Amino acid sequence: MDIDCLPIAKTGYFSKLICDYVAAETELKPLYNRFPDVEGFKGQLEEKGKHFTNAHRDVLHNSMLKQYKNTDVSKKTSANIELLKEKNTFTIVTGHQLNLFTGPLYFLYKIISTINLTKQLKTAYPDSNFVPIYWMATEDHDFDEINYFNFKGLKFQWNKDASGAVGHLKTKGLGEVFDLFAQTIGDSKNASHLKGLFENAYLKHDNLTDATRYLANEIFKDYGLVIVDGDDADLKKLLVPYMKKDIFEQIAFKKVTETIEELEQISSDYPVQVNPREINYFYLKDGIRERIIQSKEKYLVNDTTISFTKEELIDEMDAHPERFSPNVIARPLYQEVILPNLCYIGGGGEIAYWLELKAAFEAMNIPFPILLVRNSALIITEKQADKLERMNISKSDIFLKQNSLINKKIREISNIDIDFSPQKKLLEEQFKDLYALTEKTDKSFLGAVKAQEVKQKKGLDALEKRLLQAQKRKLRDQVVRMTELQNEIFPNQSLQERQLNFSEFYLEYGEDLVPMLFEALQPLDLTFTVITQK
Repeated sequence: MDIDCLPIAKTGYFSKLICDYVAAETELKPLYNRFPDVEGFKGQLEEKGKHFTNAHRDVLHNSMLKQYKNTDVSKKTSANIELLKEKNTFTIVTGHQLNLFTGPLYFLYKIISTINLTKQLKTAYPDSNFVPIYWMATEDHDFDEINYFNFKGLKFQWNKDASGAVGHLKTKGLGEVFDLFAQTIGDSKNASHLKGLFENAYLKHDNLTDATRYLANEIFKDYGLVIVDGDDADLKKLLVPYMKKDIFEQIAFKKVTETIEELEQISSDYPVQVNPREINYFYLKDGIRERIIQSKEKYLVNDTTISFTKEELIDEMDAHPERFSPNVIARPLYQEVILPNLCYIGGGGEIAYWLELKAAFEAMNIPFPILLVRNSALIITEKQADKLERMNISKSDIFLKQNSLINKKIREISNIDIDFSPQKKLLEEQFKDLYALTEKTDKSFLGAVKAQEVKQKKGLDALEKRLLQAQKRKLRDQVVRMTELQNEIFPNQSLQERQLNFSEFYLEYGEDLVPMLFEALQPLDLTFTVITQK
């Protein structure tokens, strides 16, 4: 196995905001607490240690024992749950939706980045303990985002009428998905393992929360992963004071709105990832998850007949905190209230919205965590690596846009140098003389000279393009092979990790897949990893 690292800015798949954050651009410094490097964690340890109470630790520990009551807990995970009681124990967190059969491949990358970071921090700060956490997004209600996974160009989809929190959904009906998947993947040893994993997760658990916990636990239990379900009455009791500040004082709405304005002033190339609402909580009960809206003196649950006065809403929060579900703005705060957390690891989109939240955290007097862009990776099989080598396509070349890749390689392999850059440069030099002559004679002709220069440059561009097209036709076989190979490595011209499911690689690598990824992914490198099998 060869491991190569590319700057993420060179891949063409990350936003300017994330590239600038990874590059530690000074203009973004006010939007985060500490930079994600080993040294940054020293101050984070001190700050979180002062703010996180033993009382919160006790609630967290007891909730984890309850949540794991019916789960086969490994010794390492059990030890980590017990460590949560200790004042020198801290967490590293990643979160993800309850995607069917893990969904995209980067589900694994998120969790592996999290576990690897805890190992690095233990080496750097041996007097502290570090527990990797996977936060299940059990309260999300976007069923259409999570009800499928891809395998070898096929989409396996769970067709079901769904409403409310996805974690509450019954797994009835997933037998049909299993049957189709089992028929597709064959009967090899690795295929049999995948079938067993799917069957035990989804056909032997009643709801999507339990199924996802089983699945993630089976894949990562030997690494000590602790899985947290925020849909928990005892944990939400700790959030109630912050719910009230959000709902009645609109602190998050005001502070996040101010930060968005700051971002827009820094750069117009920083799009707003999420917009805050005046109230950033849903009401969660009896199969519904609907926004809470203030209307005059009443608090209404959107699209229902449920309403509260202020006093009634306060009583409801105190008596039934589990009925209040944070949205994308409030959920990060919930996480940091209930966990002794140092760092959140997420994808580019997640880190982009976290960068909107620091001022809201400060107003709530909760330490803002370090933000780390998760590892991204490209797995190149041995067969693909051989093809790349034969076609003399480098690791950086394969990330080029398809047309740019083909043009570059055609120029390299062609017996004709189809690059008119020297001619364009010569043309510019000639027009410099014409501009000088026009200045001395009649300046009114400058526009005509400029128009003529533009016309001739366009003519050269058109001729260059036509010659390239002619060469592409002559070298059609090479063009087809390059196109097919890049489409194979970047399905749908997107990152592999966003399109493929882990099962596709498990069929090929089996039990070696996860250890291979643990070896390759280094969370604090802040680069894109290319894994080549040989």
